[in-house]
Amino acid sequence: MLRAVSAGWGLLSVLAPGRILDAAESLAFENPEMGHPRGWTLPAARLEGLALIALAVRGSFPAPLRAPVALIGFMFAAIPRQMLSYCLELTYENPDELEVKSWVIPAMRVVGVIYVVVALFVGTVDAPEDAEVGS
Repeated sequence: MLRAVSAGWGLLSVLAPGRILDAAESLAFENPEMGHPRGWTLPAARLEGLALIALAVRGSFPAPLRAPVALIGFMFAAIPRQMLSYCLELTYENPDELEVKSWVIPAMRVVGVIYVVVALFVGTVDAPEDAEVGS
């Protein structure tokens, strides 16, 4: 189920990143009309979508990505205001003009915890092997 949701979200991100960005801006900003995304924001969203599709098809979380994703998640959870500021600076031409809604900081903490859990625990438990017949 999680793989299907990830692949679906990834496909949506590839096909309609502008619509997702518009919806996210409406949810997260008091003044969404003020947002001016940088030129590479939508192509980066498409790449993120392709990465989600690849992970969903692969069915496991690659070991080389575990530490960086866990670190980013820890930073989102521990210092959400600074990370929000950094992310807005990377993504928008005018981050100082955007008014972020009050729920965004707690949501960043939750997302950070999810990143850490996914990076450290998803795909690390092996399924038990079936007992051989006749043993």
